[in-house]
Amino acid sequence: MVAASAAQAKPGCDNWCGGVEIPYPFGLSEGCSLGKTMFNISCDEDDAIIGVKARVTNISIEAHEMHVQTLEARDCYHESGSLEIDNSTRFLAGQFAISTTKNQFTVLGCDTKGIISGTKKGKTYSTVCISRCNDLSDAVNGSCSGIGCCNVEFPDGLKNYNLSVSSFKNHTNVWDFNPCGYAFVVQKGNFSFSTDYLRRQQNPQRRPVVLDWAIGNETCEEARRKPDFACHEADQKSKCHDPEARPGYQCKCKPGYQGNPYLRNGCQDIDECNHPTIKHNCSREKGCINTEGSYKCRCPKWYQGDGTKDAEGCAANFVLIIQIAIGAGVGFICMLVFTSWMYFVYKKRKIMKLREKFFQQNGGLILEQRLGRQEGSTETLKIFTVEQLQKATKNYDESRIIGRGGFGTVYKGFLPDNKIVAIKKSKIEDENQIEQFINEVVVLSQTNHRHVVKLLGCCLETQVPLLVYEFVSNGTLFKHIHQESNASTFPWETRLRIAAETAEALWYLHSAASIPIIHRDVKSTNILLDDDFNAKVSDFGTSRLIPRDQTQLATVVQGTLGYLDPEYLQTNQLTDKSDVYSFGVVLVELLTGKEALSFARTEEQRSLAMYFISSMKEERLFEILENHIVAEGNKEQIQQFVELATSCLAVKGEERPTMREVAMELEGIRKMQKHPWVWVNLEANPEEVEHLPW
Repeated sequence: MVAASAAQAKPGCDNWCGGVEIPYPFGLSEGCSLGKTMFNISCDEDDAIIGVKARVTNISIEAHEMHVQTLEARDCYHESGSLEIDNSTRFLAGQFAISTTKNQFTVLGCDTKGIISGTKKGKTYSTVCISRCNDLSDAVNGSCSGIGCCNVEFPDGLKNYNLSVSSFKNHTNVWDFNPCGYAFVVQKGNFSFSTDYLRRQQNPQRRPVVLDWAIGNETCEEARRKPDFACHEADQKSKCHDPEARPGYQCKCKPGYQGNPYLRNGCQDIDECNHPTIKHNCSREKGCINTEGSYKCRCPKWYQGDGTKDAEGCAANFVLIIQIAIGAGVGFICMLVFTSWMYFVYKKRKIMKLREKFFQQNGGLILEQRLGRQEGSTETLKIFTVEQLQKATKNYDESRIIGRGGFGTVYKGFLPDNKIVAIKKSKIEDENQIEQFINEVVVLSQTNHRHVVKLLGCCLETQVPLLVYEFVSNGTLFKHIHQESNASTFPWETRLRIAAETAEALWYLHSAASIPIIHRDVKSTNILLDDDFNAKVSDFGTSRLIPRDQTQLATVVQGTLGYLDPEYLQTNQLTDKSDVYSFGVVLVELLTGKEALSFARTEEQRSLAMYFISSMKEERLFEILENHIVAEGNKEQIQQFVELATSCLAVKGEERPTMREVAMELEGIRKMQKHPWVWVNLEANPEEVEHLPW
């Protein structure tokens, strides 16, 4: 008997709407679904609808998935820059969960910023995706790398979301080929970017989205004690299952059965002997015997003797079979030894060819050429084998992960001489990222500074290339500024010294390196601290080497929101003043203890740099300075520090100081004598607060 279909409705209930089959616990009318509202499906003009007008296209009982179609958000502009269309969109999944492993957030446009926001465990969550381009030729079909198209993932646990779209310049500079921007959530693999999406105004489209579903919020153990438990475990054909990624429970048929586990006797035995898709492993078709929930294989007649005394016949012939097998085995072993040796040689050659392929694929030849032009650089680099780094990281065990960045994961490793190192496994998905990996090797190989993380070697024999550099033990500056357990024990003098050491390293990169280097991603998470809180600048994956006869370089904008130079963002012209602006944001972080960008703050305060500048202009700087810094810091030092941070954050790059001037100014601030300066409790005695002259 072939088992019943997994999609079955409750007896006496309709189970089709248009071309969509509606299985129980879902239903189209009262009494046909489980519960009162959660599993109700509306059939509207031959469309199955759930929640806020989400069109259902498929419901899976076995995978516990629902496929729906949701609207996209878009904004369109007239040539003058005025809005023609501006609509956001909202989706509520109710008790269902939006699958994070099977969906992604995508934004289209050449002057477009898309935001997805929602709630996770009662807290507001937002993610931004920015898509820019100057010409259609910049965009590449099938690529969503931020040029014409970008996509990002969002965290698990979202049950609703809002999508909004905006523009930086109202599409005025790209209107002739891209008048509109779009943002939508879409099932992975169901959208392929094409420049045709940018050329004209598209009608609103629905995009496929995958939802996960389960019953209620209880675990199986809790639900079994309730009278409305949905699984029919008493028939011994189904069981309750606790999903890993979401609350609630799910009913599933046991192995050997299929059907609808939410219906009484809904799980039916699978006849493995005659099933069209499930194959048994019996040697003969006639030797397969179906049993309840399984099957068994029957001995062939030649194995059973005369067929009348099956056990005795099988036993007698079994000895003969063993004797024949031993005789054949002697010759087989000889052949096996020879073929094993041949296989070993073949496998070894195959591994060598594969490693050679990865070496070339990961840019090994290009890297050798570029390192060859850096005099003496290859003498300091060690080439590690795959086995050495696997052993050092316990085969890249998750317990060894010490950081994740935009271009890779960093592991803590132990070499045979007990030396501790940091091993970076890069994410390489396209040729642009291979170039960034090579760039980091070249940059680090030619730098030699006590406040720049030191590159020890690399390995190119794996599918993803690996960098090995010195281990910096005390974590990131971000951790010590923003984690409450660290911030209160992170004194002003230490902050001032770290700022000076970081500035010294950036000055070295800009001026003293054999070829000037612009870091391009200066931020507190890329400043590492050792046990003595000495600063080490790290993560050169996006850095650029600048020939000495050039002062700027045209590039695609890369960096971290909150730290990006606004002039670089507008012009795509990268200069050493771009690093100065980012370092200015780090200075403000050291002063205030606040993150560079936070969607948890009000819109006015979201960007720390803008909030700092406006507080300076409105003479209310004390509102954002960290209290213990004001209490323990030197008045003149803090005043000079604030003025330096302000100059670094100038909108125009030509008005900012160089990193040499910044480093010298910070050293001067450190040498200032500390004058007595008594501060009162700001909350207890607001009328007695002494105000700084700025």
